[in-house]
Amino acid sequence: MYASLMRRWTLISLVLLASGCATKPAPQQERLGLKLAPATLGASIARQQHLKVEREGRIDDLDAALEVDADHLQLVGLAFGQRVLSLSYDGKELTSWRHVMLPAQVRAEDVLEDLQLTLWPKEAIAQELPPGWSIEDEGLRRTLYKDGTVVTVIEYSAMPRWTGTVVLQNMRYQYRLTIQSVPFGP
Repeated sequence: MYASLMRRWTLISLVLLASGCATKPAPQQERLGLKLAPATLGASIARQQHLKVEREGRIDDLDAALEVDADHLQLVGLAFGQRVLSLSYDGKELTSWRHVMLPAQVRAEDVLEDLQLTLWPKEAIAQELPPGWSIEDEGLRRTLYKDGTVVTVIEYSAMPRWTGTVVLQNMRYQYRLTIQSVPFGP
């Protein structure tokens, strides 16, 4: 009975967590649609991450494991010790798995886009931006614009970008994502 209650609590918590992370779908013409090849990162990384999502007065936490090399990106998201999301991207095909209780609004494409906006070099991103979009780096701050209007601001605590703490503020969908990264291993 205790195990059943814990499973039920975990599933309820997953729904609450995911609803805090979910974004309202944008009309197709407004989506950035960024999908950069893993090799354009210019490095191989393996990180454990703690993510905190703040939206509409809610704060939700998620742990993740991220690995990127020249050929592949792999991300696994965990909530309460259970896998809730995984995605794999080889530069051509994005495959994902989602826990059945994860709302449809939590999309692998959006997770990949936030990852790449946060970690990839400005030059790689700028080459793939659709008309009307631009990106600027100034020290430890990155800003993404759509038609001159700020869409996303990303603040870094250190370089390279995948070390330390990263705070992504998305003005369009009104959420704040804080990522604390540590390398795998001792």
